Amino acid sequence: HNTATMNFLRRRLSDSSFVANLPNGYMMDLQRPDSSTSSPVSPATERKHPQPPQPSHSSSTGTSIFSSISSAMKQTTQAAAGLIDHSASPPPPVAQKPKILLVIDDAHTDWAKYFQGKKVNGEFDIRVEQAEFSELNLAAYVMGGCMVDMQVMRNGTKVVRSFKPDFVLIRQHAYSMALGEDFRSLIIGLQYGGIHTVNSLYSIYNFCSKPWVFSQLIKIFNSLGPEKFPLVEQTFFPSHKQMVS
Repeated sequence: HNTATMNFLRRRLSDSSFVANLPNGYMMDLQRPDSSTSSPVSPATERKHPQPPQPSHSSSTGTSIFSSISSAMKQTTQAAAGLIDHSASPPPPVAQKPKILLVIDDAHTDWAKYFQGKKVNGEFDIRVEQAEFSELNLAAYVMGGCMVDMQVMRNGTKVVRSFKPDFVLIRQHAYSMALGEDFRSLIIGLQYGGIHTVNSLYSIYNFCSKPWVFSQLIKIFNSLGPEKFPLVEQTFFPSHKQMVS
């Protein structure tokens, strides 16, 4: 009975239209040669051994789509940023506060023209304030620097200004034997306020006393000798009374 059934199935399998309508796996198992040891084949058994499914490309396709979207979003973002950069006007340049140079000299030399167009470190403009020692007053602070008050005559007009100098250039003697020509207190005030100077405040203060300067020359004379550093011999007295006695 089993043999007749298998022969019937084989005849049916020869029909191409019948084979085309069979589920996957049926034709492979039913066309196997008959064996006396083989057990009857049932549809339930066939369903346990389906053909391995073909690898799906959904995962790779999804990854590819995600990469394309990410790339498009990145390009769109960069383009938008570029549009913003091109459309927005650049910020206006910040005006740097000029550096103030106080020049202590008489009016015969106009120091402003020598510093016109010059910059400190190529960045800061230089504003020149020029006056003589007799036209200046100041107040120096430990934390606040030095505030200078200036009263000068410009073309018959009295100009009064107060400012904090950043640098000082001294072109006048700070001390003279003439009445009212002792400006050493201003030198001390500039030193007290920590103002940067083109010429050393130490040298300017030392040169206020000629005997003090000569004492420094005597040190060089004793170090190098009279042949290398000749010096005119002088005598110092603390008081002029000793010179006439």
